Amino acid sequence: SFVPSYSQTNKKTKPINNKHMKKLFVMLAFIIASVSAMANDNTIDNKVLDAFKKDFATASQVEWTQSENLYRASFLYNNKFVSVYYDKEGQMIGLTRNISSIDLPVMLQKSLRGNYEKYWISDLFEVSNFDGTGYCVTLENGNNKIVLKSMNGEDWAQYQKSTKL
Repeated sequence: SFVPSYSQTNKKTKPINNKHMKKLFVMLAFIIASVSAMANDNTIDNKVLDAFKKDFATASQVEWTQSENLYRASFLYNNKFVSVYYDKEGQMIGLTRNISSIDLPVMLQKSLRGNYEKYWISDLFEVSNFDGTGYCVTLENGNNKIVLKSMNGEDWAQYQKSTKL
């Protein structure tokens, strides 16, 4: 069930470029749908490996996948499972991490509780890049599955909805 935490503070953040966040969400949806089979360190470009080792020196349990233009490393970092995405030049594109509902900003927690009280959370992750942070949540009930996203601290927007068979 959804349990909000009111101990969080409301921090002011700089505006996020929605164009870049939309690109990131589209990119992540594409990656999830099209990432190829597991890759080992020998098939990952050295630029990408060097960037990863510099960015996440203490990472463990690293598993690589790749698509035509992107590399994804999924790993344990500071006791959390994280995925980071790099382009072929070794530039970090974005980072995702699974979070708990209590890690959401308070206003997003309240919106979920008020508007989707008959649903449970089956997946929730944070998406970050240099332009800012967004959130994706998958909600389910006995009949429906809804994916919502939030960008730039805005309220949830429906990204996808399907009926269970």
